[in-house]
Amino acid sequence: MKSSFPRSGNRFAAAALAAVIAGAAFSAPMVKEGDRIGFLGDSITQFGNGPSGYVNLVMKGLRICGVKAEKVPAGISGNKSNNMLARLERDVLSKNVTWMTLSCGVNDVWHRERGVELEEYKKNISQILDKCAAAGVKVVVLTSTMITEDAANQLNAKLDGYNAWLKEEAGRRGLPVADLNADMKAELARIRETDKTPGNKLTRDGVHMAFPGDCMMAWGVLRAMGVDESRKDEILAAWRDMPGAYRVQVDLTANEYERLKASGKRAVDIIRSAIEQK
Repeated sequence: MKSSFPRSGNRFAAAALAAVIAGAAFSAPMVKEGDRIGFLGDSITQFGNGPSGYVNLVMKGLRICGVKAEKVPAGISGNKSNNMLARLERDVLSKNVTWMTLSCGVNDVWHRERGVELEEYKKNISQILDKCAAAGVKVVVLTSTMITEDAANQLNAKLDGYNAWLKEEAGRRGLPVADLNADMKAELARIRETDKTPGNKLTRDGVHMAFPGDCMMAWGVLRAMGVDESRKDEILAAWRDMPGAYRVQVDLTANEYERLKASGKRAVDIIRSAIEQK
């Protein structure tokens, strides 16, 4: 039986379907070639600029998507919202960035009496976002990750109020949000379904990320930047081949040290060789 649709209509429908499929499979990130991305934050962001930290995982993910951007690391340990506001111009806006990720809130709560209460936090963050808007810098807002991996503790309960306002304010301004707090809670719940062992799962110390936590953060940022879900497995696999994810400490005897020194080999090469031979 012949179709009742004219051939031109069929061609149009096929072309439209192909465009939809291509768009779904290859949705381009909002970050473009040559863009400069400022990463404003505290110690989580400072450590996130390590070889396999979330900052560099984000940059690797963008490269996999065909986007060669440039990072401007701006994380400083101990920073709160007032500190970030004070150095915004010097450390980010003066660097001619196109984008900025904003990660702020952990220390405002974690530092307790030396922290920043919610109403003052709102004023500080609002000024940061106002200054970025005036400078034409596009902001991706990151909700704060957890303070210890216990979602029910008092600090996390307080932090929930900061994150709720942050999402509301970002929505009011039309800014993309990486809800890393929700992602972290979901990922911990998933891990704990099968892993009943004690200890931290995503962080080194309950706050600062281990490699799995950096991956969780980086994917959340990439998703907020418009990277399509279809690229996730490819990107995660590439991250696992990046150096610096874990550090291995080996205790040596004096004789072992002297033999290693005389061999002219690096300890890491010997460890890798031993692992490959197992």
